[in-house]
Amino acid sequence: MPEAYNNGVRIAYERSGPPEAETVVFVEGLGYGRWMWHWQRPALDSWETICWDNRGTGDSAEPAGPYTIAEMAGDLGAVLDDAGVESAHVVGASMGGMIAQQFALADERVQSVTLLCSSPGGPEAVPTPKETRERMFDVPETYDEREARRYKMRAAMSERFWRENDELIEQIIDWRLDSDASEQALAWQAAAVEAFDVHERLTEIRVPVLVLHGTTDRVVPVENGELLAEGLPNAEFHRFEEAPHLFFIERPAAVNSSLTEFLTDV
Repeated sequence: MPEAYNNGVRIAYERSGPPEAETVVFVEGLGYGRWMWHWQRPALDSWETICWDNRGTGDSAEPAGPYTIAEMAGDLGAVLDDAGVESAHVVGASMGGMIAQQFALADERVQSVTLLCSSPGGPEAVPTPKETRERMFDVPETYDEREARRYKMRAAMSERFWRENDELIEQIIDWRLDSDASEQALAWQAAAVEAFDVHERLTEIRVPVLVLHGTTDRVVPVENGELLAEGLPNAEFHRFEEAPHLFFIERPAAVNSSLTEFLTDV
């Protein structure tokens, strides 16, 4: 697996697809590894795709924290440098969307940005509800690692999907056990999310932006997607009705249709 270095921090990444095609780079959310994009990457077979592990996650190094979104945007820049990519479409979900915004503000290689279930941060952003935060960070001490992953993840999915897809959920937990950020790295990434704020700089992101958000997101409420759509000068907003935080896993066909149409038109 290729590796890039940002100020000595090793960042692992993988690439696939036709090398002569335009590049789409995916940026995952808080604590998650590259598995998060298993539902989107196959749909983009006409593009070269790059997927990488955030610092503290998967095959990347875990430097001492706390981390910042700017540092992780620097990690993305190092990946593109190492891969020799001169321009890219950046797709980020949740914390990955924050990294994508920061990168678009700092790097001229960005052709377009897609933001799924993300937020600009700042005083107008709607925080994660208290009950969701407790579920994500206050796991009962009696739970083993598998039970803990199930407990944390449930708030990010719809109740119907949770009931009807036990086998898939167990597969996701396997991936998470293999690549999730450690508890310490998760806290360092969470600190970066808490400190993130570009709400006054959104007008500086001039490239086309696609904003996708589920209306029943219990992790990053939909009002944050609305703030992005209102603040970005060249944004297209798609609401996914009655859809949760991980709507791109639950409704991949609809998400992929929006994404491929947007990328084709940019």
